[in-house]
Amino acid sequence: MRWGTYFAVLAAVLSVGLALGVSMPLVSLRLESWGYGGFAIGVMAAMPAIGVLLGASLASRLAGWIGVPATMRLCLWGGALSVGLLAVLPSYPLWLVLRLLIGTSLTVVFILGESWINQLVVEQWRGRLVALYGSSYALSQLAGPLVLGALGSDDDFGFWAATGLLLVAPLLLFGRSGAPSTDACSVTFADLLGFCRRLPVIAWAIALFAGFEAMILTLLPVYVLRQGFTAEVALFMVSTVVVGDAVLQLPIGALADRLSRQALFSGCALSLLCSSLAIPLLLHTPAIWPLWVLFGASAGGLFTLSLILIGERYRDDALVRANAHVAQLWGVGCLLGPLLAGAGSQWVSGHALLWLMAAGALGLVLLTRRPDAFEPSAA
Repeated sequence: MRWGTYFAVLAAVLSVGLALGVSMPLVSLRLESWGYGGFAIGVMAAMPAIGVLLGASLASRLAGWIGVPATMRLCLWGGALSVGLLAVLPSYPLWLVLRLLIGTSLTVVFILGESWINQLVVEQWRGRLVALYGSSYALSQLAGPLVLGALGSDDDFGFWAATGLLLVAPLLLFGRSGAPSTDACSVTFADLLGFCRRLPVIAWAIALFAGFEAMILTLLPVYVLRQGFTAEVALFMVSTVVVGDAVLQLPIGALADRLSRQALFSGCALSLLCSSLAIPLLLHTPAIWPLWVLFGASAGGLFTLSLILIGERYRDDALVRANAHVAQLWGVGCLLGPLLAGAGSQWVSGHALLWLMAAGALGLVLLTRRPDAFEPSAA
């Protein structure tokens, strides 16, 4: 196994997580300070989701034309340009376009980076190494709000820090090998429907986690502010959720190499349901802090286990296509989650974000109870 390549690809993807962890909460907090409501902030949070859908259709084609490493470098630099322009063009309509471009370019990086990692790892280490990727990515997002808290949200230092990270990251990929080979073709929504029919539980889990991550980084800070906490506490609560995601992925991955991956998956779905229902009740008590950890860990576990199960089944072009479907589902989750939660929080209930997560987790729990839930359908 090419350990140097594994850690180089891992570091490049982590730079994206850190850049997003800094810039996404800053965008929401900036819009809040400008007087925008929950729905407008939700629309802004959903724009990268449309970019995700575009990036998913382009990843395989671009990688087939110029190769996986070159495509990742090109898209990282494109993301750096888009984040930098957020600082110099403080306009809501322009930010919508820039967030769309950020979503498109960085989605290609995620698809190809996850495919490269899953291609490299050996089966007996798959759970641990994929979990290390998931844990490290979550830690990079954890560091994002902490860095933003240190830099401050009243100026543009956060945008410039994220830009610098995305400019440097592509340099790590020069001279690396072992990337999956792929054909230059697009991945369509018809292909996505086939993937969802074959693996409905995994498809649901990925879309649910995507909605979770988009809402946590963009709407959770606003939710906590409106519940009476300060901006510093809001950012710290977001970081605590990501700590739960990060810290427990490695033990989950280790268990996935030894125990039933399906049983672990079902346990994460049930934990997400219970924690989502409990947070509004315990928000102003000391119990909220371990509950935030459980909330993040159970959601992150679903995504990590989904990647592990996908890696068991696919290689090369099929693996890139499967990860493109992951990105498409990610786009659907990122699009619907913030829009529904933003609208619900403004017009239905201040706790709509948590109620939405609970409803999604309940649907997943019901799906996992099917006898053939984790067997790929021939459909």
